[in-house]
Amino acid sequence: MSTPTEPRTLSVRYFAWVREKTGISEERIAVPANVVTVGDLAMWMQTRGPEFAAAFAKPDAIRAALDHRHVKADAVIGQAREIGFFPPVTGG
Repeated sequence: MSTPTEPRTLSVRYFAWVREKTGISEERIAVPANVVTVGDLAMWMQTRGPEFAAAFAKPDAIRAALDHRHVKADAVIGQAREIGFFPPVTGG
């Protein structure tokens, strides 16, 4: 079990143009202890390299799901095992 000072491991999945910009569809990452919310994670992702900076340049334009449940940026990651990032869904 993680303590507040230890990083925790999280599976991250990328969809649609988020996947195209990062160049990967999924990975496991060690999330720093100071990353608490989905919004924090999106901001931290920008620091991981130019492809992530491009994918997360407008974090408000990215939607997220924790363990397959859609959440807002202020959702606490907590003990979630997986997060998915994807663009807003539009219909016609």
